[in-house]
Amino acid sequence: MRLTQDHEDFRAGVRRFVDRDVNPHVDEWEKSHFPAHELFPKAAELGLLGIEYEPEYGGLGADHSFTMIAAEEYGRMHSAGISMALGVQTMMATPSLAELGTPEQKMQFLAPAIAGEAVAAIGVTEPDTGSDVARLRTRARRDGDDWVITGRKMYITNGSQADWICLLARTSDEGGHRGMSQIILPTKSEGFSVSRLLDKMGNRSSDTAELVLDEVRVPVANTIGEIGRGFQQQMKQFVIERMFAAYSAIGQCNHALERTREYIAQRTVFGKPLAERQYVAFRLTELQAKVDLLRSHNLQTCEALLAGEDITRMASIGKLTAGRLVREVADTCMQFHGGMGYIEETWTARFMRDTRLGSIGGGADEVMLQVLARLDGLPA
Repeated sequence: MRLTQDHEDFRAGVRRFVDRDVNPHVDEWEKSHFPAHELFPKAAELGLLGIEYEPEYGGLGADHSFTMIAAEEYGRMHSAGISMALGVQTMMATPSLAELGTPEQKMQFLAPAIAGEAVAAIGVTEPDTGSDVARLRTRARRDGDDWVITGRKMYITNGSQADWICLLARTSDEGGHRGMSQIILPTKSEGFSVSRLLDKMGNRSSDTAELVLDEVRVPVANTIGEIGRGFQQQMKQFVIERMFAAYSAIGQCNHALERTREYIAQRTVFGKPLAERQYVAFRLTELQAKVDLLRSHNLQTCEALLAGEDITRMASIGKLTAGRLVREVADTCMQFHGGMGYIEETWTARFMRDTRLGSIGGGADEVMLQVLARLDGLPA
């Protein structure tokens, strides 16, 4: 897959957004949380919140390769929490709505999200389920034209700032993965509350919340797609989420390796620059080669998606590889910065804390291995 000048022009615009509207404010936002309702409209001005969505609702109508470019550039943000929040808005909470939503749903919920006027979140994970979505307990009971929803959601990115949530809930008594539906839940609904904000090790600029749903009434008309097909729809949405992780890891790794190469060229150890130590040079070169291989895989995955192919296997491989690689890069960059790298004022400390989530969020490494094992015919 070859990228065009249009891709590079778009990349330059995204990078300007990152350098102008995000990175200068990161240190401040790390102390609390970044203001999504202030930042998202700025992203929307560039079309970043609706790259692949229909122009009728404010989207750019571009193809997935431009989403890949944006995600790579988000990886260059000095705090991964902001990148993750943007990823939730565009590749986790809205894909099902954009594909399966009614015109009325899209006008009411998707258009404001694309314009940056509404913040969206994805409500799947629960306190005692983790990655095991089949054990989901949040229940939506039908009462006339309404769903009455009761349950809890955990680890919800954008949870305290969201205007609406793409919620996965049980809408029948069928067990396992059957009988679930995706429902748009406005957070102003009576009975909805943010129980608490979670104090995370990394991604501290992002608000992550536990949500409580206490007899929340939502119109049945807010159901996305077909009632009872929510699990299948969410699994498809997860595939896109995993590609966001693989794409953004490229930006994260490249930026970290660039900064470390600059540092070792200036850092003198035992009379000569650290860059002249063969092990140091070879180790960074080896990591850069791994990043290049992952990017080639991402390009191939993007091309397959554009061709309408099933990318479940490719996305799982990308997510697994990205989570492990970005951790390896973070550890090496900190090591080569020595004691200074362990100090909070150096970028390496935050980078290591932020990137650790890559092998946990959006499907842990072990879940990716389980998916791949099953695709290989193994009883995982």
